[in-house]
Amino acid sequence: MLERYRAALRKTGEQLGWAYEQAAFSYTVHERDHVLYLQGDGRLYKGMAIAVRTAGEETWIELALAPRATHGDKRKANEFSKWMTKTLGGELRLFSGRTMSFGRV
Repeated sequence: MLERYRAALRKTGEQLGWAYEQAAFSYTVHERDHVLYLQGDGRLYKGMAIAVRTAGEETWIELALAPRATHGDKRKANEFSKWMTKTLGGELRLFSGRTMSFGRV
């Protein structure tokens, strides 16, 4: 899903004629123990982690912000989470505690 999201950002950048992907998603991705760690630049963005969790027959994607996460991290996390939920369908619980539901696109 993350690669699909980045590809969509690249495509937008091509259409706009500038490096939109770098501005819209300025994280370096590292994987360890089945968790994706998105490392920010250290200044504007600190980072976040993405993991797939299961309990019984339920599966969900969990996105956690890094300690000392910036407002930019929170905005990027919300933007990616909304895109992913719209794409997959389902329910999204935002950091604010509110819940949004989307049908599959």
